[in-house]
Amino acid sequence: MARVRGFGELEANIMDRLWNRDPETDATVRDIFDQLSVERHIAYTTVMSTMDNLHGKGWLSRERDGKAYRYRPTMTREQHSARLMLEALSGGGRSEAVLSHFVAQIDAAESADLRAALRRLARKSSRK
Repeated sequence: MARVRGFGELEANIMDRLWNRDPETDATVRDIFDQLSVERHIAYTTVMSTMDNLHGKGWLSRERDGKAYRYRPTMTREQHSARLMLEALSGGGRSEAVLSHFVAQIDAAESADLRAALRRLARKSSRK
């Protein structure tokens, strides 16, 4: 699994598992622990404290369900990626140069996706 920027290794693994779930479902610590423990030796309390930390950092929301909490991400994986891209754009020097280097590195399919997204946004803003 690739490490998700902005998260530690276990945080990234937990966020990845939550993002891979149906967006309408949430998960308990037990749900995530059961998945992780198949792949690695890990303590339940480690998963619990990591999910609590992610909640404290604003990455997860939670609701009490009996004695446990049910967690869900506060943003989608795509929203998180967009936030990282915006941070890179605003902190990476001249925006035009950063965008030029970015566009030069994407493949044809990604370029087509970018053009389609820009067209959708242009249509959306012209309707306002």
